[in-house]
Amino acid sequence: MTLAPPSGGPAVDASGRRRSGRGGGRPPGRAFARTPIGYLFVSPYALLTLAFGIVPSLYAVLLAFTDADGGFAGFDNFTKVVGDFRFWPAVSHVTVYLVIWLLGLLVFVVGLALVVHAVSVRWLSTTLRFVYYLPGALAGASSVLLWLFVLDPTASPVSGLLGAMGFDSFVQVIQPGHLPVIFAIIAFWTGAGGWILIMYGALNNISTEVIEAARIDGANAVQIAFRIQLPLLRKWVAYMGVMSLAAGTQLFVEPQLLSQASNAVVPNDYSLNQLAYQYAFQQNDFNGAAAISLILLVVALLLSWVFVTRGGLFEKE
Repeated sequence: MTLAPPSGGPAVDASGRRRSGRGGGRPPGRAFARTPIGYLFVSPYALLTLAFGIVPSLYAVLLAFTDADGGFAGFDNFTKVVGDFRFWPAVSHVTVYLVIWLLGLLVFVVGLALVVHAVSVRWLSTTLRFVYYLPGALAGASSVLLWLFVLDPTASPVSGLLGAMGFDSFVQVIQPGHLPVIFAIIAFWTGAGGWILIMYGALNNISTEVIEAARIDGANAVQIAFRIQLPLLRKWVAYMGVMSLAAGTQLFVEPQLLSQASNAVVPNDYSLNQLAYQYAFQQNDFNGAAAISLILLVVALLLSWVFVTRGGLFEKE
């Protein structure tokens, strides 16, 4: 006869002797024997984060609050870059781009994920997911180079559409007023497929019993999407918002390549990252570049905090 152990105690038999084997709890030291393995797996990520994330950030903070001679400069670098005539136009460009891109992600990614999830034909659903993911296989620079041809009416496969919109030349297409929409389309084409797959996976985790219960109660597909699926996707949408915001504030490759390809029709200080690049490598002012980087970091953290709190990203179920 074996007596059940008290809370936290070992199992004993009727004679009071401790029972050996798996039921008797872990042998002394066994819990600690597995701990180093966890550290081993985590250590490469931790070292890379330290080397390429934390240390550069701390160095940027040091540069932002010092002058060229290494002396303490207070907020002089921040005052200088904010007062630059190029700063606020760059802020407006990135802001408009982010609004268009994030709204596009919210509407089209979630909508397309719901459509793919609703497709009952297995091979069609698999094909759609593969097609959505394909553009993401291209690196950022390669994607922009491809779009240089797409945006040129003389070489574009959609030249008829561009002509119908009144564009006859590449310069007309990439006028500064068109750029936020163009950059949002490029970013969506490149990155939306991966997010569609993530949302599709999240939809698969919703209990089929909940969906079936809603159907029994008379809910149609639209009601199920808005009243069940979308609320349960809230955390995933918030996660997408945080990651996309972090990437969007670092807009650089697209305007930089378009600036070179258009002979400066697109300005080389269009975005904040480009402006920081100009400070660092054209004006040799690394302190000013670090100040712009910190401003970007603070703004991105504040906006991410809004996504996290409103989306309940860390709330327990």
